[in-house]
Amino acid sequence: MSRRPILVAAGWVATVAVATLIGLGAIRLVGESITGTPGGVRSEADIERALASPEPAPSGMTGGPSTATPAPSASAGVRRSFATDGGTAVAECGPEGVRLVSWAPAQGYRVHEVDRGPDDDVEVTFEGSAGRHELKVRCIGTEPVAVADD
Repeated sequence: MSRRPILVAAGWVATVAVATLIGLGAIRLVGESITGTPGGVRSEADIERALASPEPAPSGMTGGPSTATPAPSASAGVRRSFATDGGTAVAECGPEGVRLVSWAPAQGYRVHEVDRGPDDDVEVTFEGSAGRHELKVRCIGTEPVAVADD
């Protein structure tokens, strides 16, 4: 009679161990797409470097609504990156005015609106549970500068 509870407990422990191993194997098989950021977590210095010289997106890219990186034009001017709590953006000044080169929301935010330009000023609005952050950029001389929203 005392053997039965021991066998039940041992069977339960074995079942839990097997289920845990199967779960860990499945997570490893699926990879970073479920457990983390593709390409790993980036440091602040890595992000600043990437924003300083963004790569153009492939022309056939059907990426999500959160980022955009058009190919640089031949008349590319001074580029500068900007950061808010809601996300980051890179803008450049050229003969046609200022334009947003790229933008990316911070974790927990999404892109709500984008006016990429070229124009006298450009805007990107990041929205998340912690609030809304607007970034407006205008050219002063040949350099893009963040300005207060009108």
